[in-house]
Amino acid sequence: MIEYRYDTQLLIEGKNLDEEAIYAYFVDHFAGDSLLAVGDEELIKIHYHTNEPWKVLEYCASLGEIYDIVVEDMDRQSRGLQG
Repeated sequence: MIEYRYDTQLLIEGKNLDEEAIYAYFVDHFAGDSLLAVGDEELIKIHYHTNEPWKVLEYCASLGEIYDIVVEDMDRQSRGLQG
């Protein structure tokens, strides 16, 4: 069984984005793994494995406009089903 079921990926577009602060917020507030938070002050790419992708989306939406959102069910994928 997969510990963190959902592969959550998105882009955040905004102003004065701080990838280190975003990374730290994820570590402090969300359970998950495989975290990537990379970019610059106007665009951050997020990749994260979690069981609560809606919390990730809510937080990221509070930082700016979110788009290119992908939430894939890795448990379904591991069973050969559509994610």
